Amino acid sequence: MSLFPLFLGFSKFWIFASIVSPESMNSSSTHFVTSRRMGIYEPLHQISTWGESFKTNGCPNTSASTIAELEAKLDNQSEDTSHGTPGPSEKYDQEATKPVDKVQRRLAQNREAARKSRLRKKAYVQELESSRVKLMQLEQELERARQQGLYIGAGLDAGHLGFSGAVNSGIAAFEMEYGHWVEEQSSQICELRTALHAHISDVELRILVETAMNHYFNLFRMKATAAKADVFYMMSGMWKTSAERFFLWIGGFRPSELLKVLVPQLDPLTDQQILDVCNLRQSCQQAEDALTQGMEKLQQILAEAVAAGQLGEGSYIPQLATALEKLEAVVSFVNQADHLRQETLQQMVRILTVRQAARGLLALGEYFQRLRALSSLWATRPREPA
Repeated sequence: MSLFPLFLGFSKFWIFASIVSPESMNSSSTHFVTSRRMGIYEPLHQISTWGESFKTNGCPNTSASTIAELEAKLDNQSEDTSHGTPGPSEKYDQEATKPVDKVQRRLAQNREAARKSRLRKKAYVQELESSRVKLMQLEQELERARQQGLYIGAGLDAGHLGFSGAVNSGIAAFEMEYGHWVEEQSSQICELRTALHAHISDVELRILVETAMNHYFNLFRMKATAAKADVFYMMSGMWKTSAERFFLWIGGFRPSELLKVLVPQLDPLTDQQILDVCNLRQSCQQAEDALTQGMEKLQQILAEAVAAGQLGEGSYIPQLATALEKLEAVVSFVNQADHLRQETLQQMVRILTVRQAARGLLALGEYFQRLRALSSLWATRPREPA
């Protein structure tokens, strides 16, 4: 027989003997039960044997002296409590008050959040009321202009007023919004210029870049709404100055031409950036050519629709009804051109670093400022008497 099982059994007996007190070892009720096969440990049987040993050891030692000691401890605890020493019950009460304090703090935070929410709601309602008053004033001005037969279509060129039988409220609202947009753009240009000269962090500069980008996106949304009101107005660029209209392409700037203006302002560029900008410019030119060809085709279709039938007869209602259906495509072309402009700006920001993007947006804004200033100088130039 191998000696390892015998050694294992003897080790278990020694460990058990070291755990059990000497009194229990002397007790006749203590037994060490081994397995039927030497060396195999049976946990359940061993634990039950140890439990009975502890029970047997506890019974003979329980006496009146033990009870007296317990009563003395209880008396001491009651005396400590009477003298102000916190007992177990008071400690439990203190622990129980902690969740209550937490709930009270949470309720206070909720009340504060509700108060701030009410303040924000009040400010929002006041802003809506202010917008409603401004809208009513605008409607009154439009009504007075309608009664006078005046068409507000000068954009930023105040010297060009036309006359028409009615005022398009959507276009008038766009012109007012566009005037505010130009003022806001001037403020953003000053902020970008100051930030670049002050060498602020890239995180702060990125906020200014995103604000300027969102400002252009807002302009594209304004134009989409105005195009539904009068697409010819948007196509003609009457809301722009005369110098800006000189470079007009489907209601706005041509993206590829603008890249040619901006890229020299962004030096130095890495080789990868130069490659990406060249690819972007090529993609813009291809998209511009496709839109231009589509506009030319649409113009041809409209001309054929208007000239259908025999000219000179004085009856052209059916021909105009057909042409009117084709005009919906013009609105789509304006929106596609603005979408190309927006995508070009977004791609440029992705290609450039934060500081390069800030310099590019600053250059873009100042470029349009110079065009508007050129229009003003041209309109106020000295003229020779006729």
